[in-house]
Amino acid sequence: MRPLVSAIIVTWNSATHLRRCLEALRQQTYQPIEVIHVDNASSDESVALVTGATQILNAENRGFAAAVNQGIAAARGGYVLLVNPDAFLEPEYVANLVRALEAAGERFGMATGKLIRADDPHVIDTMGIRMTRTGRHLDIVECGGHAAAVRAAAWPPHSTEVFGVSGAAAMYTRAFIDDVSIDNEFLDEDFFAYREDADVAWRGRLFGWRALYVPDAAGTHVRAVTPERRRALPAFINMHSVKNRFLLRLKNEGLYLALRNAPFELARDLVAVAAVLTVERSSLPALGWLWKNRRRIWAKRRQIQRRRRVSDRALASWFR
Repeated sequence: MRPLVSAIIVTWNSATHLRRCLEALRQQTYQPIEVIHVDNASSDESVALVTGATQILNAENRGFAAAVNQGIAAARGGYVLLVNPDAFLEPEYVANLVRALEAAGERFGMATGKLIRADDPHVIDTMGIRMTRTGRHLDIVECGGHAAAVRAAAWPPHSTEVFGVSGAAAMYTRAFIDDVSIDNEFLDEDFFAYREDADVAWRGRLFGWRALYVPDAAGTHVRAVTPERRRALPAFINMHSVKNRFLLRLKNEGLYLALRNAPFELARDLVAVAAVLTVERSSLPALGWLWKNRRRIWAKRRQIQRRRRVSDRALASWFR
């Protein structure tokens, strides 16, 4: 029998796209799939639209990371698929990811397909996560330095290793989830939302896990949060974004990488802090949160660094 796949959908006023997302899951050629829906106190029709699924209804918005952890606690599958309600998967998506992971070997614990921008079918939204020396994590959207502009393009033409996978439509093995969880949290709930996928990917890398991009698994994604739209986003989203950019490194970056990347990271940090102090003062609570919770951050860092199996030198080539 095929292993069960647990598909987790987290909603927060997501009714606009949810029906299409659910229909795409129902049309998957792979079976068996169980659907777990976690709602973060939506005020729209998000709860009513979901049928035939395990539902976990929160009385308040607990954030994406906490909701995913709730879904994982209820999941029975050997594979867990995170699906954003604004991500629409083609029928072979799940089947192709499972097949690729089974062929890749037991140390591959993360996989993603190719997501296309819903507002422009000629632009790739993500083919995984890459890291930069400035401490940023970015979606892989380029092929050999040139913008990928054709939907049918499958670069590379075969499954390829990437640093990590975007949480919009990510598949994880149960072994990976169990191994990288810290204090029974797979996604760090301090992130609330945004960058938690990069955090778990980096932690997985430190623990010796690898990630896979599978080009013949395809889907579409409505990308709502982008740098160019930052000023139009709600203040709490930008605040968490600022907080999490520092939290990501404080937990995962070792001394070697910190020294190697310092000229690039510190220059960008100065720009970010200056912006918070001047044009985006609504994000000032992010800096206060980091200081107030410094002991908890340090405790998490100690656990991660104590359990790491891969040196910073071995990971350095991913930061470019």
